Amino acid sequence: MGSLDATSTSLAEDLQDLQLDRPAKGLKSVEELEKLTVDEHLSDIERSVYLLSSGQEVQRISVIHNLPDLLRDTESHDECMRRVVPKVREVLHLAQTEMQVAASSAFLQILQKNLVPVQNYSQTFLQTILNSVDSKDPDVASAWLDTLLDVIDLLPKEVIKKEILGSAIAKGQLAQSVQSRLACCRILGKISTKFEPFVIKKEILPVVQSLCQDVDYEVRGCMCRQLDCVARGMGLEATKSAILPELVELTNDEECHVRIAGLETVVNILSLLDAETCGTTIIPLVCKICQQAVQAEDATLPVVATQLGKLCHGISDNLTDEQRQWFIDFYKKLCHVGLEKNKASSRVTTPLIDKDRGSKESDLTDIFELEDKLVECRKNSAYNFPAMVLFCGAKQFKPELHLTFTHLCKDPHFLVRKTISSGFHEVCKLLGNNANLIQSDLVALLKDESIEVLRGVISTIPAILDCYMSSGSNHTVSESKSGPLSDIIPAFLASENAIFTSHNWRLQEELMRNLSCLSRCYSSESLYNKVIPILRQKLVKARALPVKVAAAHSLLKLTRKVKKREQREEIYHGLIHDFCHARKCYLRNVFIDICRIVIELYSKKFFKETFYEYLLELHTDSVPNIRLSLCSILPDLKRLLILPTDRGLLQQLDACVRKLLVSEKDRDVSDGIQSAVEELDKIHIPMQSMTRRNFFEQDLDDQKKEEEEKLLLDNEEKELKKEEEAAEKKKGDKRNLVSAKKGSENGSSSRIPGPRKGSRAGLSGSNSTTKKFLYPSHITPEASTTSTTNKPSKTTRGSGIPAPGSAGTRRASVPTISTSRRGSLGGQLGTGSYYSLLLLLAWLARQLTFSALFPSFAVVFSFCISAGTHTAKFIKNLVFSDFSYEKLSIYQIMQ
Repeated sequence: MGSLDATSTSLAEDLQDLQLDRPAKGLKSVEELEKLTVDEHLSDIERSVYLLSSGQEVQRISVIHNLPDLLRDTESHDECMRRVVPKVREVLHLAQTEMQVAASSAFLQILQKNLVPVQNYSQTFLQTILNSVDSKDPDVASAWLDTLLDVIDLLPKEVIKKEILGSAIAKGQLAQSVQSRLACCRILGKISTKFEPFVIKKEILPVVQSLCQDVDYEVRGCMCRQLDCVARGMGLEATKSAILPELVELTNDEECHVRIAGLETVVNILSLLDAETCGTTIIPLVCKICQQAVQAEDATLPVVATQLGKLCHGISDNLTDEQRQWFIDFYKKLCHVGLEKNKASSRVTTPLIDKDRGSKESDLTDIFELEDKLVECRKNSAYNFPAMVLFCGAKQFKPELHLTFTHLCKDPHFLVRKTISSGFHEVCKLLGNNANLIQSDLVALLKDESIEVLRGVISTIPAILDCYMSSGSNHTVSESKSGPLSDIIPAFLASENAIFTSHNWRLQEELMRNLSCLSRCYSSESLYNKVIPILRQKLVKARALPVKVAAAHSLLKLTRKVKKREQREEIYHGLIHDFCHARKCYLRNVFIDICRIVIELYSKKFFKETFYEYLLELHTDSVPNIRLSLCSILPDLKRLLILPTDRGLLQQLDACVRKLLVSEKDRDVSDGIQSAVEELDKIHIPMQSMTRRNFFEQDLDDQKKEEEEKLLLDNEEKELKKEEEAAEKKKGDKRNLVSAKKGSENGSSSRIPGPRKGSRAGLSGSNSTTKKFLYPSHITPEASTTSTTNKPSKTTRGSGIPAPGSAGTRRASVPTISTSRRGSLGGQLGTGSYYSLLLLLAWLARQLTFSALFPSFAVVFSFCISAGTHTAKFIKNLVFSDFSYEKLSIYQIMQ
């Protein structure tokens, strides 16, 4: 028991110790409140002086942050410079890091905003900055050095030469600390571009050369990075004689850090050098650096891979064909570095590690570090691939770089594949019409299992598809199944499965938004059958709201490209049914977001006809959040209205707002509707007559959208007419083919076909014989007339308006008038005889003058019109057209 009590006591003490770092839950003591209390009657200047003298640390920091505001006030400016600024400089001698950093930021703002004349600034604030650069605290010294470098850009040349140049040269002496010499390197690089070349040669160059030979490798590396600025200040000739020898020596330094700095400086200085210097000095130097990096496989190798693109671009004009090929081969070697060694090491080193695990720990660490360097080298090479394509040329891509590009796309490390996928669109642009060479590589990246790789290619897929569409393959997938897009787009759509298995909702959102780019690549039917179902599914099942909104945006954007009205209406009705009338409240909330997108993408007229009333129905929703979301979109609805056309819609909106104002019980919704009412009162509804004049420019975008929607409907009507005409033409061709076969069997070759054998020739022949000859066995003239007259009228698709010329009563009235005027003739001849007479008159009209035969022709034609519109139309065309009669039999003509 005693041991148990002792254990519980020690545990309680340990728990009590854990509470020491927690702030006290009670209020501050009276003493603490007194220390933080300041007389409210003090002015800003007096309060600042008081707080800097006896205030807490946090109060002093507050005063320093507020120093630019005190100097901005013209009334307190002089008093602030006289009383507050000296106090600030005094406090900074013993201030902590946080106050020092706050002061460095405030001093820079004072100069940037011109709150103090430059002469006064150099006598007060600049002296504090120069003294604080030598602080022993590295964080404080770094903050003040950054401030000094920014201040140099804003100060005139005379002040820099007088106040800063001497101090910087003094800091660069060998007797100074490493920190001071490092600061000197950065200051000299900054001020070198401010002076004339002779000043740099006389004052700065000796110190620069001394620092390039410094005993500390960090100082040599820092000064090497500033040689670019010094060279630009001195000019080409001085650079060739004084800077280049130092740079060549630094690139051969024993320390890897210095060699990396030298390589970076060589890249930055290329634009300054002439062709002769590049050919004789820089190109051999670069080749030597590259060879040493590959042989050593040290930290310089990833840097060489990073800078190789800039190097090749900078010296490309000065390279021979042999040197150009050397750089291409070296780049291909960098892209494969480490791959063969990894396979060998996985076979050889594993048994050794298993034998003696303790002795091989350091070797294993070295192997991993080397592998990381090699992976970084291949990653940087993949980053530079577009630059190497530009260096090599699109025509030489296939023999030189195509295989290397395929290897990078299939690299075993995902970082390499991610990098190459992120730059895939740049490669496509550079290849132009040869972009189809890397089609299989794009498909492989789209099928990659790594989400990071998919992110790189999905984010740039619109630009990639644009390249393929503009590179000589400007057709949709449905038009050419063998085209480059036939494999890319299915792989793009299939990547949705891998992306939605992850929890990266931002990538899911980007995929949903980029699906809208398929409108240029897919036909209307393919969009409706393959892409839109994916968007509708994710619109319902996606978890993150931004993903739903992106899916809705792409869905509505692609629906504008669907040509068939039935399909578009099915999508719109599906949105209303699945979201506006959904049982789940979050889906009804999504419907409000959908309406916002419709207002953005579609015309005002379309929204008012399709979604307006359904949206207002949500004001009676039982969930307060839905009503609250509705309040935020009510002002947008009022902006859509135009009087007097939309007076009814305005009344519905007013009734909705009135009901929410009167019967709403939720506090948040009440506040939301009040805010909406205030905004609604500010919105002026334009009149229709005024809209044409005063609001034309504002509604220009809406008019463009409405014209696009009308054009879509017109195109649909034209396509329907074309389909009907093609169907009728196809049907007529079949009939003509059948009748032609029958005519050839009968052997009729006369110009005007006569009656069969056994029948009397002429117009007074038997009616029964004529009927039997002119019609098929299942049709008689009387039956044809009756069926045509009683046939119900056709209607256009989607409306109840009869088609033009389709009413049967209109047809029946014409022969009634005609036969009443020519009743005697109608009693003598039957319908078949009139057809024969009409054919004879038609033939005579072609041989003689048609005007002489018109009275007789009109009588027969009026009577025959009762047999059907198609027959009358054909007879009319028969008279006025130019086709040959010899090729048609009587049966074929009447059909």
